[in-house]
Amino acid sequence: MHPANKNTITLKGSTDIVVEFFGYSINSILYQRGIYPPESFSKVNKYGLSMLVTNDEGLKSYLKNVLLQLNDWILSCTVQKLVLIITDVSTKDVLERWVFDIIAEKPSSTEKDHPAKTEKEINGEIAAIIRQITASVTFLPLLQDPCTFDLLVYTDTGVVIPQTLE
Repeated sequence: MHPANKNTITLKGSTDIVVEFFGYSINSILYQRGIYPPESFSKVNKYGLSMLVTNDEGLKSYLKNVLLQLNDWILSCTVQKLVLIITDVSTKDVLERWVFDIIAEKPSSTEKDHPAKTEKEINGEIAAIIRQITASVTFLPLLQDPCTFDLLVYTDTGVVIPQTLE
């Protein structure tokens, strides 16, 4: 195993499941890091875990737009990573970068190289990653000042970015 890859989190599965995972991951980070007030989140059960998702309509709409476009880019194998940036509102300093590497694989004609995983296996992997995010937060300092976030999507050169995402 390459040393740089020993801490890499990977998730293989259908694009829809992967994009759904990103939505829950982003919500989890925003809640746990206090970017939005706790009362703007509601509890849901998914992947055998209790998680919090936003009930803020503006945030839901923003995430939906980004995740729909991300889905298209994953399907076309033109995206490499999704990064959630947390910045201090007043100084604009970047305080945290949550990086999700995306390795989109073109469908192969044979499944022998990558046998299909069961939904139970995929859900187990997702639950483990969400737990890892939660555990990571316990080691981070509290964010003292008001913060905001942005999502960066790293795509291939020449990929057209819809105006709704700029």
